[in-house]
Amino acid sequence: MDGESTGDPGERPSGGDAPDRAPGADDGDSRSGNRPERGFDPAARLAERERRGLRRDLRPVERVAARTRRAVDPGGGVPAFGGEERIVFAANDYLGLAGDERVSEAAARAAREVGTGAGASRLVTGDTGLHRELERDLAAYEGTDRALVFSSGYAANVGAIGALAPDAIFSDELNHASIVDGCRISGAETVVYDHCDADALAAAMDRRAASGGDERWLVVTDSVFSMDGDVAPLARICEVAERHGAWVMVDEAHATGLYEGGGIVGRESLGDRVHVRVGTLSKALAAQGGFVAGGEALIEYLLNAARSFVFSTGLAPPAVGAAREALSIASDGDRRSRLWENAARLREGLESQGYRVPGETQILPVVVGDGADALALADRLEERGIVAPAIQPPTVPEGTSRIRVAPQATHTDGEVDRCLAAFEAAGRELGLIDP
Repeated sequence: MDGESTGDPGERPSGGDAPDRAPGADDGDSRSGNRPERGFDPAARLAERERRGLRRDLRPVERVAARTRRAVDPGGGVPAFGGEERIVFAANDYLGLAGDERVSEAAARAAREVGTGAGASRLVTGDTGLHRELERDLAAYEGTDRALVFSSGYAANVGAIGALAPDAIFSDELNHASIVDGCRISGAETVVYDHCDADALAAAMDRRAASGGDERWLVVTDSVFSMDGDVAPLARICEVAERHGAWVMVDEAHATGLYEGGGIVGRESLGDRVHVRVGTLSKALAAQGGFVAGGEALIEYLLNAARSFVFSTGLAPPAVGAAREALSIASDGDRRSRLWENAARLREGLESQGYRVPGETQILPVVVGDGADALALADRLEERGIVAPAIQPPTVPEGTSRIRVAPQATHTDGEVDRCLAAFEAAGRELGLIDP
């Protein structure tokens, strides 16, 4: 299952689970006597996740690329890579830059010239000229006054929401888990509105406004949703928010680097209406980290008040150098064009086979409905050399299990054709599409 999702309700054992027990403890254990057992039993929790179909494992890849060999989960051991390479249609390396020599050399150069790690919080000694160069590049790309780089996109969302400390947050029901956690950490009352439904947002805001009171409101949404590949109606969301004087925050994680002029916000010319823009360096930009872009006062405030920035070591210089180079390559447009060509060919091919593929972006959710069918389809695809894992609840709603197909700009026409052929053969074997 994919790690990009809304919050996982399976994190705690459900009400019918056996209680945690300390290892080896039972009612007659002389070592515990009458002492209450307040420890934890991870093994029991894992068993419960297994029973509910939520157990995950780690399957290492030999290298981050469009083609790689995989190993079974070795636990604490050494991965054993064997067999033929498989074609990866599951990564978020949308522009295929993670293995680009120019990006690798930029990372190596940063390590040689600046260091392998920042060494401290950026408010102490971890702020380098390289960090500032990347932030200037990101601000220019986003069309904002400034940008601030965090150690991850997760940290950027949690830090920005927590620092703004709104009284009320209006959040799309399918927002990323980092937004969900940011809402929780902020302590604000969070109103969840129906997915991509600006009318539902308007109704929720109208109801709260009717109760009166002097409050600060924040509307927060992904721009491109990671599991559905659809796009938030940002112009309408801005219109609703403006009617109530609320701020708008947009997470562009799956749009950063893929559109000219700053993600979906830039594509729709909404830069002067979106107050807080969050992006990532770890997907299309093939590095690590995240950022917030916005006005001068906002960035100065966040570098003072965002706890995930203040209390974290600065982003490692090699990641900073890699991100700068990747952003420069992405900005020339050639990689973007190739990505959109591959996405269009895959979408057209899958739909012509009889699959349902909602969305409108480079993320292609092949929805099959039943979780067991999705798992079986993923297995049959891997047998045919295609890596495209199944996504099940709670990552996606019940009845919408799917294969999340994510093409890269570096996939060849032959590799796209092989992916389509694998889907057609596997789907027919499983009775998911007409023979």
